[in-house]
Formats: sequence, structure tokens, C-alpha cells
Amino acid sequence: MNICAHLDADAANAAATACLAEWLKRPSTRNLMVAGGNTPLELYRRIAERRLPLSHLNVFALDEYVGVPLEEPRNCANLLRRSVVEAWGIPPARFFAVSSLAQNARASVQEHERRIANAGGLDVVVLGLGQNGHLGFNEPGSGENSDGRVLDLEQSSIEANREWFAGKHAPSQGATVGLKTILAARHVIVLAYGPHKAGPVRKMIEGPRNAGCPASFLQKHPDTHVFVDKAAAAQLDRQH
Repeated sequence: MNICAHLDADAANAAATACLAEWLKRPSTRNLMVAGGNTPLELYRRIAERRLPLSHLNVFALDEYVGVPLEEPRNCANLLRRSVVEAWGIPPARFFAVSSLAQNARASVQEHERRIANAGGLDVVVLGLGQNGHLGFNEPGSGENSDGRVLDLEQSSIEANREWFAGKHAPSQGATVGLKTILAARHVIVLAYGPHKAGPVRKMIEGPRNAGCPASFLQKHPDTHVFVDKAAAAQLDRQH
């Protein structure tokens, strides 16, 4: 793991933008996976400002809330369509998302993983870090060889979902790409900002590598870059 600790989120986002832009400009980068939620939105905005030629990319959503209407603006598909696909000039046909409908989500995420495999796997993944150490909706207990699936969410994730949707929805299930696909990506960025992420950051970086903190499986990934602000880095050993 490459740990990049900065004074504040603005500085961390600037560094993350430089890292991601460098990866995206490489001719070998074809398949990108992006997370929804609030944390990466500033990174996506800064990439859009650079006006890079990215129309060749295939963009895959990481996960999706289950039981939320397809037209909900803040579900993962619609958020990423606006903040990445449209903002970066990606052709709509090159964007692949997972259905948020309960009756379709499981089959949809399984097909999503097949499409990723058929495209040659992921070159770059952008991730946030859950307060319980999850990546996507791979909740604690998820093994490093887990496949795409629908999961029941822990209460902390449900409450985070309720806050994200301003009380309109509080999804108790999520559809997610499995850890096996995420860990097979060539390059990974993880973003974590604020004091509420200090505990998960410490477990991800310094804790035991096990399913209790799914993000800890990144400890053996060959090229993961973790961008944190001072508050999120507060519990790390001083060497980081």
C-alpha cells in the first residue's frame, strides 16, 4: 500500500487527481470502475476539469443500492452517469451499471462481472471506504474470493444510506462487485476523509488482513494508493 496523508481533503483530492489522471492517460488503461457516494465526487469533478481524452474508456459502476427506483437521482447509476460519464465525455454505450430493482439486482450484478471479465478485467478502480471497512457493499465477513452478489447490509451502512438519501430511502441491501474482481484490478485508489474514517483507515492499513475489515485485503495488492486527510490518518502509526 502507498499511503498518501495530507493536511486536508482538498490537498488529498489534488494528489489523488494527479495520480488518477496519470493512470487514465496511459494507452493500456481501458476498463475503469468507479464508486458512487459523496467522497469521490470532488475527484471526479477535478478530472472533468482536465478535459482528458477519455472517450475510449469502459466505465463500470462498483455497486448499487437495492430497492431504490431506477429514476432516483442519487442511486449509483444516475450519480455516476452525471459525474463521470457525462462530465468526462464517455459515450453512454461504454457505461455499465447494476440494476437497483430488487427482482433484477442479483442477475444484473452477475452479468456485470461477466462483462468485466470478458473485457479483460479492470485496469483502475476508485473506491471509498465504509465506516465498517467495507469496499462497495462487501460488508464485514466478505471473503477475498467473493463474487458479485446481493448482500444484507449492516446497520451502520443502512444509516449511511438513509443519510445519503436524506431519509427518502434507507436500503437494507446492496448489490456489489465481489472482492475477487476488485483485488484483481491493476491499480486501486482509496479515498477516506474525516475523523469518522480514522478507525476503518487504521484497520485497513495496520490491522490483521481478514474478512472483519474487507478493505484490509488490499494490504497485499500490488498497486493501491490510499489518500487520506489528517483526521482520517489520526490513528495510524507515525511511520505512515
